[in-house]
Amino acid sequence: MADEKKVYLDYNATTPLEPEVIGAITSSLTEEWGNPSSSHDAGVKAKKVIDEARCNVANMIGAKSSDIIFTSGGTEGNNMIIQTAVKYAYHDMSNGYPGGDNRDKLPHFITSNLEHDSVKLVLEHLAEEGTASVTFVPASSKTGQVDVDDVLSAIRPSTCMITVMLANNETGVIQPIKLISEKLRQINQSRKSLPKILLHTDAAQAIGKIEVDVEDLGVDYLTVVGHKFYGPRIGAIYVRNLGDKDVPLYPMLYGGGQERNYRPGTENTVMIAGLGKAAELVVKNIICYKNHLSSVRDYLEIKLQATFKDRIHLNGKFATSERLPNTCNVSILSDKLQGHKVLSNCRILQASIGAACHSQNRPSPILLAIGVPESVARNALRLSVGRETTKDDIDCVIQDLIQAVNQLENHITET
Repeated sequence: MADEKKVYLDYNATTPLEPEVIGAITSSLTEEWGNPSSSHDAGVKAKKVIDEARCNVANMIGAKSSDIIFTSGGTEGNNMIIQTAVKYAYHDMSNGYPGGDNRDKLPHFITSNLEHDSVKLVLEHLAEEGTASVTFVPASSKTGQVDVDDVLSAIRPSTCMITVMLANNETGVIQPIKLISEKLRQINQSRKSLPKILLHTDAAQAIGKIEVDVEDLGVDYLTVVGHKFYGPRIGAIYVRNLGDKDVPLYPMLYGGGQERNYRPGTENTVMIAGLGKAAELVVKNIICYKNHLSSVRDYLEIKLQATFKDRIHLNGKFATSERLPNTCNVSILSDKLQGHKVLSNCRILQASIGAACHSQNRPSPILLAIGVPESVARNALRLSVGRETTKDDIDCVIQDLIQAVNQLENHITET
């Protein structure tokens, strides 16, 4: 048992480092160890690595390198952007908003009920402490997406930001960010004396799986998370025309002035080097990555349906919505096959029932939010394939699921 091959299908939770990324990190540990703020050779070498990495991250999302700020990861990036919107709003609302009511004494955010906790809980906290108000727009049970018109109809005079993820981490459903942007641009032009409504998307799950371009999306802010695309556990944020008043950024920390005073503290050159290399690989290989992921994920779903037939329910697969090419959220229908029980009885499959940071023994709030019945949601398995996953791996997983299901339904206890 201990020697059985393991098949990891939890790439939406985290990914391993690519060998080239490990090489960049190792090289930086030994060669670019200087303080990037120093003017001598050791410092200059470290700063060059950071500059190159910044360019690679920018190229990956179609941005200017001057619009990229490195962070510790997605949670910091999302917090920084949301806190910026609060300060931006308070700066412009000292005398209240014309045409507003009592609700408009507070900055107003619009988001979806699908967001990662690093957005959702931040906004809930701001609302609880009376710092901001929040509208959570429900996703459609017919598409798994937020409806663009529902998002825009929630706008108030005090609305300061719309923040909607680019792709959901559990279902893989891609949200209509470009359409929101296009319509929001028209609304902003008509707001006259009211401040611009800022647009943010958390692109953590999308980058490395599909093409992501900030100009095409039309966003003001975008969050990058390295460990989702075979990079280290740091991140970056994109801010449109960073430094201009139109799209502000306020620091959460104060100190030595690194990252143009937006994110002070001596730079983590080693991890930044790894992030830059991971971004470079995405730029070079995204089409190949996407095609491979899609091929293997589709094969997985075909095999699941062929094996378990009408007992299979694909959660989040909608005729009119696009999904990430690597993500399959599936339930095997039975009152004995709750997701956590199935995974506990698998010998080789390593996967999850939802977001890695959530309880493993309750139905996913995301699935419930898109209309999946609770009895079906309790059985959900989130299977996310990676660059290394093969069809042979999928065949092994199918056999593993068969034996796990048999154990649970027949009450077989191994000795």
